Amino acid sequence: MLEILLSNCANIPVPEATEQAMRYYHSGNVLWAINLALGFIIPLLFLATGFSGVLGKFSAKLGRNWFFTIVVYLILYIAIVQLVTLPLDYYSEFIRQHEYGLSTQTVGRWFDNWTKMALLIVVASVAFVWIFYLLLKKSPRRWWLYSSLVSIIIVFFMTFIQPIWIAPLFNHFGPMKDKQLEAEILSLAARAGIADGCVFEVDKSQDTKLLNAYVTGFGGTKRIVLWDTIIQKLTPDQILFVMGHEMGHYVLHHLWWGLFFFGIGAFAVFYLTFRSAHFLLHRYCHRFGFSHLHQIASLPLLLLLIGIYTFIFSPISNYISRVTEHHADEFGLEITQNNQAAAEAFVALQMENLGNPHPGLLFKIFRCSHPPLAERIEFCNTYCPWTEGKPLKYGYKFSSPTN
Repeated sequence: MLEILLSNCANIPVPEATEQAMRYYHSGNVLWAINLALGFIIPLLFLATGFSGVLGKFSAKLGRNWFFTIVVYLILYIAIVQLVTLPLDYYSEFIRQHEYGLSTQTVGRWFDNWTKMALLIVVASVAFVWIFYLLLKKSPRRWWLYSSLVSIIIVFFMTFIQPIWIAPLFNHFGPMKDKQLEAEILSLAARAGIADGCVFEVDKSQDTKLLNAYVTGFGGTKRIVLWDTIIQKLTPDQILFVMGHEMGHYVLHHLWWGLFFFGIGAFAVFYLTFRSAHFLLHRYCHRFGFSHLHQIASLPLLLLLIGIYTFIFSPISNYISRVTEHHADEFGLEITQNNQAAAEAFVALQMENLGNPHPGLLFKIFRCSHPPLAERIEFCNTYCPWTEGKPLKYGYKFSSPTN
């Protein structure tokens, strides 16, 4: 145990990671590296062997027209990739989670969810990928610009439909069983300025022992969601802080800021992909088996380059995400003013989710979208301006501020 941090807010020590948590952390890093490498190797093999070109010609014969050529290629490409990665997916999502006592899923349910996700990938690809290839065909010099704009619209659209149409395909979203806790959450939401919010309890205990909660959607899709696992493991005060944190994301417009920064990243990634793809295609078109980017056989090339540049920019996107998460922590503390419960909630999340409170530097740079748990617990121990009569950073957001 670390030395207890003395303060006038809370005195919750940061627990050391258990031996099991450290094994989970290190094995997770290995799996992350393997998945990252596969994300590069698979499309590279499609290109280097010329198989993508062969698959493109076969799809053209079977599809007969431009649109259905794209559809056939996407179905075949996704099917091949999903089958190649199936053993690793099964190990990382099922076997490994059971080995560490984090999963309650049956084999049948895991495979059912895996199949649903594969079909969703196919449907989403068919629904959207043809748009990018139309832009590639109609505007060879400006497609990267238009594709960036389209990608922002697609992400916005998916954010809108995901809570209503996609998430319920995997779990049941029902009313909260604890009506008193529901009333307290709705009262907190009203104080945060979130009107007409609906609270849903999700039956995630049939899949996992991990804990989670979130506020998602906007307008008619706005909803407050708690996994039943977090209701079972945390106290009401701890849950209220977690919900205050999640409400902070909504009130502080992190969705819109996320779309803004995604847009900037999309412009950069698509432009660099545009420059690199034309150079590589000019040099290796005979090996690739296709001569124009607007041919669907170029998909592995585009995916490879987009993946590389997304990885290069990931430290920036992770840093921005950590900043927004920290702001949400501030919001949650200010609206609940219960540092003890907040710090205890993070300790519970660490213990239940097998977290490492002190991850390595490379992990933080390339994988951490949230501040390390040690930093979050220590922040809960020290941040309480209301005890000194100081103004709250987000007090103006509250409908009935205490200060």
